[in-house]
Amino acid sequence: MKTMIYCAVGAAALGALYIGWTLTARSAYEAAAYKSISRDGEFEIRQYPDIKLASTSMTSPAANGEDGSFMRLFGYISGANESQQKVSMTVPVFMEAETTGESGRMGFVLPREVASSSIPAPASDQVVITTREGGQFAVLRFNGYMSQQQLDTAEARLREWIADEGLTPAGSAEFAGYDPPWTPGLLRRNEVLLRVE
Repeated sequence: MKTMIYCAVGAAALGALYIGWTLTARSAYEAAAYKSISRDGEFEIRQYPDIKLASTSMTSPAANGEDGSFMRLFGYISGANESQQKVSMTVPVFMEAETTGESGRMGFVLPREVASSSIPAPASDQVVITTREGGQFAVLRFNGYMSQQQLDTAEARLREWIADEGLTPAGSAEFAGYDPPWTPGLLRRNEVLLRVE
């Protein structure tokens, strides 16, 4: 009997921690705008508008920013720009893997208020302001740390679903991370996105 009570209390405590974590870690940041067109279990079709990003080169989403990409962008929003302006952190962080002839990219979404007024110019030539072109995207959400195996598996699942739905993918996969680096793996929200025609 006592064991059951301890298990129930433990489960309730873990549930409260999870809810508290998501409310304070992820929901505390402005999120990139999109409209959900349709859902099918874990899969979704979204319509994104054009989004302004502070962007830098990266090796792979699986590098988890250890190549310096995350800190370059974090420096930019912390005031390493020509206006020495602090820019609020947003979610998600968009990432594209290296492809033949092109380096990968990591991009921080600029807050709507900043993007619609005067965007501070980066102080470093390794950070550039770009526009992520809007359109329809097929999306699969998954959790855990972004290992290469997990990224490959998520992309393969999304491509299979797209084919089953009779949709046509355009371009390479993009990944999105929603949580700070210290978030435990099971609580992490990640996504793989593919533009569809």
